[in-house]
Amino acid sequence: MQYQNYFFDFDGTLYNTYPGMVKAFVQAFENQGVTLDVAEVYQVMREDSVREAYRRYTTPNLDATKLHADYRDFEKEFRALAKPFSGARELLGKIKAAGGQSFLLTHRDRSSLALLERDDLLKYFTDYSTSDDGFKRKPDPEALNHLVTKHHLDPQVSVMVGDRLLDIQAGHNAKMAGILFDPDKMIAEDTKAQQVVVSLVEIK
Repeated sequence: MQYQNYFFDFDGTLYNTYPGMVKAFVQAFENQGVTLDVAEVYQVMREDSVREAYRRYTTPNLDATKLHADYRDFEKEFRALAKPFSGARELLGKIKAAGGQSFLLTHRDRSSLALLERDDLLKYFTDYSTSDDGFKRKPDPEALNHLVTKHHLDPQVSVMVGDRLLDIQAGHNAKMAGILFDPDKMIAEDTKAQQVVVSLVEIK
């Protein structure tokens, strides 16, 4: 299938931000005397979300407000170290050179745009939707549908690219295809994705 419009997730898809996110999360809990397993936290975030990690590990005796504040502070510190995945720049360049369009769809705030601009990648994107826009979270297709309508796109030649099942589900809910980026082969179940890749350069 020749796609014309590519919708990219940010964390774990374009940028390898998970190491910093996991480290920030673990340190936030350590500040309250709780030791978490790094590999386990990564798995929860990777297969589900940061929200699910909070739900799983926050107990009544912990100060939830402080946990969130500490996590944000630590994550901001580690965010500066995040780098694009290998092949991200090449893929975005090929899409633009072929006359296609790229869009960003992320649960992260506009800090994602700052990283893209820092690395001279923002120029490849036609438009974006971040958490600041207030749309419902994936797998709800609200943000995707907004961008499709705004730019008069055809969902039949559009694809959502992400590292989690909810990215694929969001794409399907918006009547478009889904490509799962699974670099560590952690998503074992049937994803229903039109393509599963372990490297961004595999995306045609």
